[in-house]
Amino acid sequence: MPPSTSAPTISRFESQPGAVDLNDRLRSSRRLSLALAAPLSDEDQTVQPMDDASPTKWHLAHTTWFYESFILKPSLPGYREFSPDFDYCFNSYYESKGNRQPRGRRGLLTRPSAEAVRDYRAHVDAALERLFTEGIVGDAPDGLAAFIELGINHEQQHQELLLTDILSLFAAQPLRPAYRAPAPKPETVGSGGEATFVAFPGGIRAIGYDGAGFSYDNEGPRHEVLLYPYRLADRCVTNGEWLSFIEAGGYRDPLLWLADGWATVNAQGWEAPGYWEQRDGVWHQMTLEGLLPVDPRAPVTHVSYYEANAFAAWAGKRLPTEFEWEAASEGYAPRGNDLGSGALRPRAASRSPDGPLMQMFGDVWEWTSSAYLPYPGYRPAPGAVGEYNGKFMVSQNVLRGGSCATAPGHIRASYRNFFFPHQRWQFSGVRLAEDAA
Repeated sequence: MPPSTSAPTISRFESQPGAVDLNDRLRSSRRLSLALAAPLSDEDQTVQPMDDASPTKWHLAHTTWFYESFILKPSLPGYREFSPDFDYCFNSYYESKGNRQPRGRRGLLTRPSAEAVRDYRAHVDAALERLFTEGIVGDAPDGLAAFIELGINHEQQHQELLLTDILSLFAAQPLRPAYRAPAPKPETVGSGGEATFVAFPGGIRAIGYDGAGFSYDNEGPRHEVLLYPYRLADRCVTNGEWLSFIEAGGYRDPLLWLADGWATVNAQGWEAPGYWEQRDGVWHQMTLEGLLPVDPRAPVTHVSYYEANAFAAWAGKRLPTEFEWEAASEGYAPRGNDLGSGALRPRAASRSPDGPLMQMFGDVWEWTSSAYLPYPGYRPAPGAVGEYNGKFMVSQNVLRGGSCATAPGHIRASYRNFFFPHQRWQFSGVRLAEDAA
């Protein structure tokens, strides 16, 4: 039997794509993960640089385990499990699915090998294909197609994590290896001067998933919020502006920082964004293309919520709420410098055809001042899949807009990412806001 007899709350979508289209997107997503891992050696794919980051091999196996556990075992007659040991090795945080390797010890999994993980993926991919060739998806209730849709989006999340985690690993290497050779820097046509603040009216606005396409359960229910008039910067904060913050002593001024942020800065010895280091008096940043001089016009990235909030205080501004951000994004197509552009790092702002705001989608995830909390009327999905989002709704902040490592087609205006305020290994940046007088 399929996991459920109706589309789970976790993966709503209004019009279900046809089985052929769904299978095409499934295959494409599975191929992309392997392509992202292809530049890496098997040794690269095994190591874990810190508790927040997982080995590439683990990402490849976990996304495969997700399909096996939630779709193939319950829904494909005669499915042969690849290995019973993989339930323990590659479960992430699904407590109801049983015990698992602790997150901070995933790098100790030298066995199964990277080659065995690739065999695992091939085994599961062949079984997923059977769901379509044998008509199981087409004949099943909507729940099975909904779980496949969820699996595609889940794997896209891990594709971004795969890249940010390999950057974390390479940044910890003394040789500072590059994931790939530097690509030619594109010419930028756009604003190189000070940010302009765009005014938005107050009023009651509808927020959340609007019923079109896929969404995660944390994007709904759609509901109304009251906004007061505000202004939003037309672009993200740049490296050049952050350099001014550093030179002005921003990391040494306790008056700019939240108490927990000040404690974190001192405990961690932060003096600059993540992966920044000085070489011969010049600031460089570790990127997927190796250690490169900081581009002053590109958006600052790898900053924590604490740093974002301190910078906003220094600039005499504030961070937007997630509701202000979503309301401002109305009319903007969810496109930009994402993984599909091939840049693999944030680019300087260029004019948008949709309006005065630039970089709303792609480049960097934008910290908001909003705590990650459930919307009014939210209920997690029943069963193990209900552990996907709801249980993390505490002590984290919402980020919006996607990044240069977000898979194409994965982002939308209602998408809510979330991280703890001290975390900065993701492509996280800042857009400033202010109250309208």
